[in-house]
Amino acid sequence: MSSEASDSSGGGCAFTADKDKQKEKARVSRTSLILWHAHHNDVAAVRKLLEEDQSLVHARDYDNRTPLHVASLHGWIDVAKCLIEYGADVNAQDRWKNTPLADAEGAKKHKMIELLKSYGGLSYGHNGSHFETKPVPPPLPSKRDWEIEPSELDFTNSLTIGKGSFGEILKAHWRGTQVAVKRIRSSLSGDRMVIQDFRHEVDLLVKFHHPNIVQFLGAVTEKKPLMLITEYLRGGDLHQYLKEKGALSPTTAINFALDIARGMAYLHNEPNVIVHRDLKPRNVLLVNSSADHLKVGDFGLSKLIKVQNSHDVYKMTGETGSYRYMAPEVFRHRRYDKKVDVFSFAMILYEMLEGDPPLSNYEPYEAAKYVAEGHRPLFHGKGHTPELKELIEQCWSHDMNQRPSFLDILKRLEKVKEKALQADHHWNIFNA
Repeated sequence: MSSEASDSSGGGCAFTADKDKQKEKARVSRTSLILWHAHHNDVAAVRKLLEEDQSLVHARDYDNRTPLHVASLHGWIDVAKCLIEYGADVNAQDRWKNTPLADAEGAKKHKMIELLKSYGGLSYGHNGSHFETKPVPPPLPSKRDWEIEPSELDFTNSLTIGKGSFGEILKAHWRGTQVAVKRIRSSLSGDRMVIQDFRHEVDLLVKFHHPNIVQFLGAVTEKKPLMLITEYLRGGDLHQYLKEKGALSPTTAINFALDIARGMAYLHNEPNVIVHRDLKPRNVLLVNSSADHLKVGDFGLSKLIKVQNSHDVYKMTGETGSYRYMAPEVFRHRRYDKKVDVFSFAMILYEMLEGDPPLSNYEPYEAAKYVAEGHRPLFHGKGHTPELKELIEQCWSHDMNQRPSFLDILKRLEKVKEKALQADHHWNIFNA
């Protein structure tokens, strides 16, 4: 064989490999798109994708949910009919063993329930009718030294410091110490999904030991209601602090950013990476009224990932977290990794220097959509030095691979702080 023929053959192999990669990339993109369009009740877009590739009807996200699961949960009848028409499995199960019918029942979408049943849909999962009628085991079956007896918790004169769909967070006393108690509603304490999420958060918090992470003290897992007990921080959250103070001085903003970055660098430590997925000012707590120390909290949406290598990317559930601080790849149901937290950190640092939430003139959902389209907030405040502005821009890069790690962020923030201190403790550099 001539060298010319050999070169031609090698080039053909390379071309084929590139083509295969492009096909796989397009495939991943279409998988995300059909889940996205099913979520937003866009039946025309769903049908167009299925006409191009009927196998997309079986697309799955990180939680093993199909487009029919998504449509069933929201009650989008036309989307569901289209998916079924193209061969969707009405009894597909997600990672919690829920079928689309179980989701529809849980969301009380009665027309959807009728539709799915007419196509042979069965009900499994936490809301399903096919569960065995045996008691739910405690989230963490073996009693640990952190198991707390409910009678030890004193709710006399307790204050509600937070509320959510799961229940509430109360300030109470335990063994003479003020604590924060996340209490699950009694009506939800038998719900398998709620128990699973509660177990997940307790499992994570037990592992955390860092000065910039809210300290776990114990939990009630063997009696109802389920309760998670953490240290009570008197300074409130960063959201309320910024609402009262407005734009922070560069000194304070950098010190706050360093505390957040230290906590996040600890969470992102390999090989067991914790992806917070809901990093925002409300989940950053001030230790005291002097506001001299911050801690990262609320790990209800966090994911523990065993990393095989530093470039691993995961197909996690899209639209997880709070819209205003959400990375574009999450909003668009694309594959993402721990760098979603870096994006959220950039938005928080921006807010600390500006005094207003990013894109405050937009509703949260519209802000996330605007960001996903490639836009970013504009810089107005005087506190953005060239170094800080460059850091923020890199942290909210559309390409998650261009975002620095929290260890890199720490090094860069320390340099900015050191430069300021060398300028005789004056922040003239910020007013240039």
